[in-house]
Amino acid sequence: MAGMEAAAAALQEHIKNLSDDDVRAPSRLPDWTRGHVLAHVAGVADGMARQLEYAAGGETVELYDGGADGRNRAIEEGAVRSADRHRRELNDSLERVLAAFRGLQPADWNAPISYRSGVVRDGGLAMWRELVIHLTDLDVGVDADTWSPQFCEHLFGFLAARVPAGVRLRLQPLALPPRVLGSSAPGEPASTTISVNGMATDIAAWLAGRTPSLGSLRAEAAADGVELPTLLPWPSALPAK
Repeated sequence: MAGMEAAAAALQEHIKNLSDDDVRAPSRLPDWTRGHVLAHVAGVADGMARQLEYAAGGETVELYDGGADGRNRAIEEGAVRSADRHRRELNDSLERVLAAFRGLQPADWNAPISYRSGVVRDGGLAMWRELVIHLTDLDVGVDADTWSPQFCEHLFGFLAARVPAGVRLRLQPLALPPRVLGSSAPGEPASTTISVNGMATDIAAWLAGRTPSLGSLRAEAAADGVELPTLLPWPSALPAK
């Protein structure tokens, strides 16, 4: 909750002075304006609120009204809103989803939801990720080097699904414990171990498909410098485990 609350407040603070021209300008995501990003975040917030509202009654529902097609349509239609309309829509959506999470009892965090065939806690972590990462995507002066150690540690675990078969990543973030992602399945050849060294925020940004802010990353295999491996798609494009 603390992570979601802080991330929502940071997003609202950094968009409060955007003009109509600003929201029509490109974001850091290919082919998306800032308006696309803002419409997407509002849609995720409303969708996650729906997850919790249905979970309270023992039911599950799709994250987006209309599924993936409904999601894409809502983003395209919402992207052209004025800056003031974006702020109103986003504030309403964030208020709705945060109120839903604030109202949970301890046992409610384990209620099933449809999002990745998980539970409410998975939805909370997803909301935290969406708010933090998409604030950097807006290109409003916030970079990945602002991500907290706790957030980076969370991304290391969640984004382990992006490690390709046959690769074992040994993450060696400065000031944090090493972490190993990926392994060989029984009966498969041993994986190639690649060590990735650098600031935790740079490693997390790379795993998330974003550009590292500090440029500290170095990759090594068998003591030789190598290129960073090509990662699999974001976990939403992969089957839920």
